[in-house]
Amino acid sequence: MIKTLAIPLLLAVGCATSSAPGSSSTLDLQLRRGTSIAPAAWAPAETAVIICDMWDTHTCQGAARRVGVMAPKVDAFVSAARSKGALIVHAPSDVIKFYADTPQRKRVQAAPLAKAPIEFKWRRIMPEREGALPIDDSDWCDCKPKCDVEGVKKKGWPWTRQIESIRIHPEDAISDQGQEIYNLFEQRGIKNVILCGVHTNMCVLGRSFGIRQMVLLGKNVALVRDLTDCLYDPAKPPHVPHDKGTELLVTHIEQHWCPSFPSSDLLR
Repeated sequence: MIKTLAIPLLLAVGCATSSAPGSSSTLDLQLRRGTSIAPAAWAPAETAVIICDMWDTHTCQGAARRVGVMAPKVDAFVSAARSKGALIVHAPSDVIKFYADTPQRKRVQAAPLAKAPIEFKWRRIMPEREGALPIDDSDWCDCKPKCDVEGVKKKGWPWTRQIESIRIHPEDAISDQGQEIYNLFEQRGIKNVILCGVHTNMCVLGRSFGIRQMVLLGKNVALVRDLTDCLYDPAKPPHVPHDKGTELLVTHIEQHWCPSFPSSDLLR
């Protein structure tokens, strides 16, 4: 599995300031739903990017390796969004205590409570809205030989922090709680929410800050389709390669929840 050195000072994670904070330039996106593409110009000051569960390791070695490959690309993407003035929220679930004394964590905690129209919870698949997922995700591991996922889970989740190659800047925020993130969004007038990270079929959709929750809260939501990955074993239906499984899930999200766009929209 991917291992990283736990450095106690967040400044060691990434202390460089973003360029042109509060920039007035728009985030010009090509929002796709199936074969339809609609251009959108989102105001950076009204936009946040949530990085979901990009941990330093995982129960599955293959999943950890894919996160390691994706992480520098996520960092480049959020750096571009940050430079235009978008808010970056780091949401590595289960390991927020690692960041307890940081200003980025305290920033979220200081936001006043905002009353939401719905409760915050893990939102599992909603058959009345989306039907079944297009993949059988009952198996977390596609490695050969398979990882002892159940054995690792019994010992406790192995992740300890967000992977270090995604830098945390002074103006960012840290939380894994939907209510806290919503508080900050309401305080700052955030209307648009971009999701990236893992895993597409689980946390990205289901967390209390995930796609289902944010759509139901009435936010304009979009998924970065090349900065996400699923947990899926191609030995399970529909018996397609891993990347195709992720692609099928992105199509499912576009059809039932929100549009997607490529990271290149901000990296041009």
